[in-house]
Amino acid sequence: MEKQYSIQEVSRMLGIPKDTLRYYDRIGVVSPSRGHNSYRKYSRDDIVDLMNIQIMQYADFSLEEIKGKFQFHRMQSIDPAYCEEVAEFLETKKAETRKKIAHLEKVSELLDVAAKTLRDFNHENDQQLAVFVREIYRDLHKKEPEITKEDCDGHQN
Repeated sequence: MEKQYSIQEVSRMLGIPKDTLRYYDRIGVVSPSRGHNSYRKYSRDDIVDLMNIQIMQYADFSLEEIKGKFQFHRMQSIDPAYCEEVAEFLETKKAETRKKIAHLEKVSELLDVAAKTLRDFNHENDQQLAVFVREIYRDLHKKEPEITKEDCDGHQN
């Protein structure tokens, strides 16, 4: 017979609060079996599922996405159409992640320019910061801002 784990053991092993494990059970993400005393009993498969959930959450998947898309081991046979749907979903998620990375790189660069400007405040550094901010604004709005260069330069007055 396969070893079963209590909610306390699973919580300690994986660092997941017991309330979170109960919530996962309640919404059907991971539903362990119940012992004769109605206590949750987690199998090795349940523990693997919980580990995968932690990894997917680290990768910025929501619980709804996890619940809706990743049920492989529950299927008796793998449906190629389902696999294709999940593969497309993963590719979309990867594209979203790449956009976030590009955004964070731009934010990091902005913070570098701002810090440099503050450490060595002069007209040239201030102008570089203003140019960079306008570039970011254009990227955000995909158009020229209504504010003119003269308006931006006027912030020093």
